[in-house]
Amino acid sequence: MFAGTLRRMLGRLVRDGDLAVTWPDGVTNTYGDGTGTRVHLKITDPGLLSRLMRNPELALGEGYMEGGLTIEDDDLTGFLRLIARNARDNGSGRFSAAAAAARTGLRRIAQHNPLSVAKRNVEVHYDLPTELYDLFLDANLQYTCGYFRDPDMDIDQAQVAKMDHIGKKLMIEPGMRVLDIGSGWGGLSIHLARTFGAQVTGVTLSKEQLAEAEKRAEAAGVADKVTFRLEDYRDLDETFDRVVVVGMMEHVGQPQYPVFLNQIARVLDPKGIALVHTIGRTTPPGQTSPFIHKYIFPGGYIPALSEVMTEVEKTDLLPTDIEVWRDHYIRTLQAWKDKFEANVDAVREMFDERFVRMWRYYLTASEMSFAELGLVIFQIQMAHDQHAVPTNREYLYP
Repeated sequence: MFAGTLRRMLGRLVRDGDLAVTWPDGVTNTYGDGTGTRVHLKITDPGLLSRLMRNPELALGEGYMEGGLTIEDDDLTGFLRLIARNARDNGSGRFSAAAAAARTGLRRIAQHNPLSVAKRNVEVHYDLPTELYDLFLDANLQYTCGYFRDPDMDIDQAQVAKMDHIGKKLMIEPGMRVLDIGSGWGGLSIHLARTFGAQVTGVTLSKEQLAEAEKRAEAAGVADKVTFRLEDYRDLDETFDRVVVVGMMEHVGQPQYPVFLNQIARVLDPKGIALVHTIGRTTPPGQTSPFIHKYIFPGGYIPALSEVMTEVEKTDLLPTDIEVWRDHYIRTLQAWKDKFEANVDAVREMFDERFVRMWRYYLTASEMSFAELGLVIFQIQMAHDQHAVPTNREYLYP
């Protein structure tokens, strides 16, 4: 019963490309117009069919993670690209529009993020051993989009270029007090202190990240210029010349945007500059992938620019510059995937095969979201005083 319904749904969804599906009963069907390289999906777990009916986005990821769904030659990238392109081009592309609508309607509950929940959400992902992140990130442990200013840059160079670009946008001068909200393993804070002479305070909710950041600051010789705290941004009661938020707004949750942006306004000096660097959607507001929400980033949400700016307008912050990065995260994720696969035996030994497949799916699905489904990076520069920032971007490119 479920297989028949899924066959019909796939027929409506997959109109372009070449997809073959072998079902648990051994029958193989083909979908699409036959163009491009064939992707052959095999479903061996009969119980997966009903789950695909109820929540296809979650079941696809779980099926791959658990092994009940496999792809010939493990061409996960080819399969997700084919599905993403057809989803984009052939309507909503969702098997269950009702489930997606329900997730949108309930997101205020799913993204409710008081301090106790925020700490628990952070622990799920960021309190994994630092050794895991060492296996696939750059030397500075930058777990956000690199800036490929030159096309021949590698991931280490692109991450330094990103940090330099942020430092220039913030117009940091030696001795300025800089707040880094969501400071991670400390790479950006250390770079701003070492390269621009800032006095940086970094706040995080991850004990694992805090310990690593303190070690790295000591090794870099800037422990006297950088202070890391295990503290929620909502508890800060100080004033800073500059405020920077990189890759953290995705964890705030849409219901907390008023608190988040008002807190930035409150701690920013009247003559100061703030910068928020976040993944964003170029589509209207939506919902988080149920697989990502359940297994990777509980409580996370990728905002539409309209959702952010609606709340900025309610503060006394002025948007002084909005920059959109396209393609940079595609290259970043490809670099992470390459390093992850080069070190996959070490990851497997650290965890297990299920974890390897879960992370492979997460990284590949994220790449396809940027390549095919309209995700970008927004860098939103803000200030209280419209004259705090030059009226053109020439200061960035001396």
